Amino acid sequence: MTAHTLRPELRCAVEAARSKQAEDVALFDLRKLGAFTDYFLICTGYSHPQIRAIGDAIEERLEKMGVHRARREGDRRAADWVLLDYGSFVVHVFAERARLHYDLERLWRAAPRVHLPDSGAAASS
Repeated sequence: MTAHTLRPELRCAVEAARSKQAEDVALFDLRKLGAFTDYFLICTGYSHPQIRAIGDAIEERLEKMGVHRARREGDRRAADWVLLDYGSFVVHVFAERARLHYDLERLWRAAPRVHLPDSGAAASS
């Protein structure tokens, strides 16, 4: 799977995260692992306001597409980790230290990582 074959809501979430300068944006395909969701989108923000802005941008853009989240975890003012649960995919916006600590990439290492082109290429796809 590539960014060009992604479901529109996943592509939208990636673009929204990148629009707020999220770093190390990664998408993992969990479908063959029998997980509770199909995809994890993981990214890093470097301040509490940036983490909040990334989460808010993803929510706003998906809401405009008619995609509604089931749940949001993480304090809107000072969270090191914001989780947005959309059922078939879950978005994790981490502070750098929290991302290293929880290391979801290691925990889900059996999941294929979806290749995401650079942000300029993603916006034009």
